Amino acid sequence: QVHLVESGGGSVQAGGSLRLSCELPDSTVTNFAMGWFRQAPGNERDFVASISWKGGSTYYADSVQGRFTISRDNAKKMVYLQMNSLKSEDTAVYCCAVRVGRAVAQERSYAYWGQGTQVSVSS
Repeated sequence: QVHLVESGGGSVQAGGSLRLSCELPDSTVTNFAMGWFRQAPGNERDFVASISWKGGSTYYADSVQGRFTISRDNAKKMVYLQMNSLKSEDTAVYCCAVRVGRAVAQERSYAYWGQGTQVSVSS
C-alpha cells in the first residue's frame, strides 16, 4: 500500500504564498511521475500540476500557470507545490498522487491519493 502524506496547507490572504509538500513512502515511488490535484466544495477534483519522475518535465493547468511551481527532491522522497499570488478561487483541498497512466491531466491516470491538505485564500 502506497501512502502519501501532504502538508503545508493553511489560510492566507489573496496575493500570499504557500508551499505544499507531499511525502513519498519509499524510494520506489520516486520512479514515477507525480501530480497535484485540488477539489473545492461541490466541485470535481481538478488537475493542478504534474512532474516527471526525474523532474525534467512539468505540466500545469492554465489557471495556475505562472503562479504555481511543482518540483521534487527524490533523495528526500518529496514533491512540492509552490503557490504564489494566491487567489480566492484557489481555495480547495490539495492532494498529491502517483501518475500510473499516460494522460497527464486526467484523474484516471493517477493512483494512491493522499488525504489532502486544505488551502483557504481570503480576498
